[in-house]
Amino acid sequence: MLHTPRTPHTPHSPARRTRAPARRRLRAAALLASAVSVCLVAASAPPAPLGVGDRLFPHLGNPGYDVVAYDLSFTYSGSNSEPLKAVTVIVARTTADLERINLDFAHGKVDSVEVDGEPAAFATAGEDLVVTPGGALDEGERTRITVRHSSDPVPPENRGGGWVRTADGLAMANQADVAHLVFPCNDHPSDKARFTFRVTAPDGLTAVANGLPTGVDRAGATTTWTYRTGHPMATELAQVSIGRSTVLHRAGPHGLPVRDVVPTKHRAALEPWLEKTPGQIAWMEQRVGRYPFETYGLLMADATTGFELETQTLSLFERELFTEPGYPEWYVESIMVHELAHQWFGNSVGPATWSDLWLNEGHATWYEALYAQERADKSLEARMKAAYGASDRWRAAGGPPAAPKPPDPGNKISIFRPNVYDGAALVLYALRQEIGRPVFERVEREWVSRHRDGTATTADFVRLASEISGRDLGDFFQAWLYGEKTPPMPGHPDW
Repeated sequence: MLHTPRTPHTPHSPARRTRAPARRRLRAAALLASAVSVCLVAASAPPAPLGVGDRLFPHLGNPGYDVVAYDLSFTYSGSNSEPLKAVTVIVARTTADLERINLDFAHGKVDSVEVDGEPAAFATAGEDLVVTPGGALDEGERTRITVRHSSDPVPPENRGGGWVRTADGLAMANQADVAHLVFPCNDHPSDKARFTFRVTAPDGLTAVANGLPTGVDRAGATTTWTYRTGHPMATELAQVSIGRSTVLHRAGPHGLPVRDVVPTKHRAALEPWLEKTPGQIAWMEQRVGRYPFETYGLLMADATTGFELETQTLSLFERELFTEPGYPEWYVESIMVHELAHQWFGNSVGPATWSDLWLNEGHATWYEALYAQERADKSLEARMKAAYGASDRWRAAGGPPAAPKPPDPGNKISIFRPNVYDGAALVLYALRQEIGRPVFERVEREWVSRHRDGTATTADFVRLASEISGRDLGDFFQAWLYGEKTPPMPGHPDW
């Protein structure tokens, strides 16, 4: 939905709000009885969950508005088993006439809702919070929705994600569909927005969030940290860390601020890994262009999650990945590059739908493998040959890369299957074989440049590759991205 950077907008002024009802009265008068009957039907219909029609998550996101900015306030008691007090402020632009506003929110108690400073009615429908303002909203209006609520760090039964409880506090892991377990939002990657975070915690704890710090305010026995993002972000990439942490600072390429958040007691053991980040950023910049955000760093969480996560500007890692002796050094470094590559592929250029996930994970896997080849002599070709041998099996189990099967019942993160990791990297390898390395590298650079701070589709990638190569690659991509069977590999008839 978003293709250019957006800046936060101030709430409606009183003059702006007094004009809107007049416009609505004029419109209603002109439409007479027809409009009145439509409004009565809409008002009497029971609240219902909506969605933007995502093929994999049909009830995720909501139509009728585009979020411009989130302002999230969390107050942490010091116990990660107690709900946080929270206030979520959403500034949005309506894209249709709305009698109601649906927000995704499913794991907290709502105390009150206001729309443009006026109390609004609200109800729950499925995993939606359905808000009914005092007056309907016209298409093209800017509106400010304020929700006072709790945010529960104890996950619902049989559902993980959202808040992650660490040994000394909290972190976030919202991918793919659980940001709305933490705060009310339009929880779909197609609707990016700017974020402000205000986190209040007891003395002795440190809070860090996406973006750069803009203030630290101490009052009594608590401190409030404020962070703001410099670029729009999807809800699934939001990150807040609260714990007994040390924040380490160093310079990256071009003076880029690099900050890492580590458990204080593990600082010395983690430093040899963290000092590799500036060089890894430089390595990525040589291949795809300048780093796209205002800062980067690693959040080392004292938690066992089973995954690492590319939360924007502050990637989430399990601390044990770096302190357990069983992982080879080259492997750990390649995983660091995987999450770093996501800052370009998946974060700066986000997926328009969850079926476009292969563009995120395929590219991150590609640069992970390329880094392992260049730094540890782990053959990219050998990895791709192994992936080719498994590709038909992956496609049968999970669907082709650009048409993944829906998630397994009760396990929504099961869309993260091998077909969108090595199976999708295999598509990129086939493309490089088909159009040649120089043209392929031009495609990669132009992709992240053309769609920076926006979202893009598989069709956008096909068009760009065809444009830059000077060839119609539609049939090539149709077979590789949507075929039930893996096509022959260009340049490797023996595979």
